[in-house]
Amino acid sequence: MHKRIFLAALTLAAAGVSLAQAPRAAAYPGKSIRIVVPFAAGGTSDVLARTIGLKLSEAWGQPVIVENRPGADGNLGAEAVAKSSPDGYTLLIIDISTLTVSPLVMAKMLYDPLQDLAPVTMVSFSPHALAVHPSVPAKNLKELVAYSKANPGKLNFAAGNQATKLAAEQLRMMSGIDMTSVPYKGGAAALNALIAGEVNVTLVGLLASMPHMNSGRIRAIAVSGAQRMPATRELPTVSESGLPGYMSGSWQGILVPKGTPRDVVAKLNAALVKILNEPDFKARLAEQGTEVIADQPDQFGAFLLKDAARWKKIATEVNIKPE
Repeated sequence: MHKRIFLAALTLAAAGVSLAQAPRAAAYPGKSIRIVVPFAAGGTSDVLARTIGLKLSEAWGQPVIVENRPGADGNLGAEAVAKSSPDGYTLLIIDISTLTVSPLVMAKMLYDPLQDLAPVTMVSFSPHALAVHPSVPAKNLKELVAYSKANPGKLNFAAGNQATKLAAEQLRMMSGIDMTSVPYKGGAAALNALIAGEVNVTLVGLLASMPHMNSGRIRAIAVSGAQRMPATRELPTVSESGLPGYMSGSWQGILVPKGTPRDVVAKLNAALVKILNEPDFKARLAEQGTEVIADQPDQFGAFLLKDAARWKKIATEVNIKPE
């Protein structure tokens, strides 16, 4: 008798949990949503945030506010999201490499990028364009290497974040190119510095750089993905240009604070994947050299661990240590 009562109580308790979760997911979202971009306006994360935010607002009938919080190589905004309420109303869109590279180069961090944030979906991959200012007389990687060796100390590389700095160090080590890294607060700032002629070479996502490539304000000489992109079919990869295996780019993802209810994460993921897979959305990004990913939280989480291991290997090879 007592056993039957106990089992009945457990059944009711389980049903209570299920019933409690169902209204929460059904009621979400009940107010405006904030997407934090931890970089200045104009970069890849910012462009994607504003496009996705508009679509999400239309789908859910709630305002979606994009907030730029640049600083500390993207970690200022990421930390703010990690420490915000885990209720699904504060999202982070970020270059994934910021999360996986930061622990390798920053000695003191006030949050753990891989433990304090929960993955929702990877948004896209945009290979870097290896681009130069038009004043640099190089039309390909071989000519850039030759120019750097003939003009030692003349090339300055705009590093929009620690990941592009590491990618540049790997490029320098593999090619023998002579260039000095100059730090900037985000890809948009690095791109603007190249356009203005403050620096003469950079690696920047195709999504952000293609309009300036088309206008002639910068010259791309290669792309750093595993294969050529349909939107820039004429540009060879860095691997094709003499550095087999070289790859870098801007993987963008959306995350929420750890502890956000699973049903809320699932609802967010479903809405975002639907938006990202809309034919017009995918076509628009493809035209700008960007591939839509739109995966599940567990797949995104596995990628984060793989990317962290990849960058750790690169940091060891180029002898980068936390400072």
